[in-house]
Amino acid sequence: MKPTVMIVEDEEALLTLLQYNLEKEGYRVLVAADGDEAAMLIREETPDLVLLDWMLPGISGIELCRRLRGRSETRNLPIIMITARGEEADRIRGLDTGADDYVTKPFSMTELLARIRAVMRRIRPALTEDLVTFGDIVIDRAAHRVRRGAREVHLGPTEYRLLDHLIQHPGRVFSREQLLDAVWGSDVYVEARTVDVHVGRLRKALNDKGERDPIRTVRSAGYSLDEQFTA
Repeated sequence: MKPTVMIVEDEEALLTLLQYNLEKEGYRVLVAADGDEAAMLIREETPDLVLLDWMLPGISGIELCRRLRGRSETRNLPIIMITARGEEADRIRGLDTGADDYVTKPFSMTELLARIRAVMRRIRPALTEDLVTFGDIVIDRAAHRVRRGAREVHLGPTEYRLLDHLIQHPGRVFSREQLLDAVWGSDVYVEARTVDVHVGRLRKALNDKGERDPIRTVRSAGYSLDEQFTA
């Protein structure tokens, strides 16, 4: 499953350059040209990391960062600030507002990609590790295998992607539409009820001989990998 990076940048040429290089690196990319658009998009879908320009029309990057840190849903969202303001006081202000890192224009694309990987490893290690554990469930991304306890769990490609997405965000409830976008892609038309079919197949594969079901169905909302399962 590709990590999702949102770019919030009003310079069209830089936005295009960043999007090209991030997609080439294997990231799924969301874009916004101003702070208001970014705030709206983040409420609809929380990315795994935000590249945030300091100077934006409407809501400034600093103000958007402050608002994101003030919401429980985005309090721990990784944010890298991009700005032409290179003075030490400005860097300190950006970091104090809640940014996880700070990159000054002009910057090296190689350095920026390295900083993104470093922040991902530090804050969302599940996105970069080959072995991801949730309770007694283990995903080996390198081998593309899943185990539960001592037994191997055989999953189809869609069920594997579905589990991989849920395990990256334990406890978070995803609607069927959000799972369709994340697992199937926004450019593929699939009916929402298809999610129910594949969740059912995933449950059947994971739950054997009375094992506790780690997937929670939230009525009228969607599905979640239940954090209480790990207790």
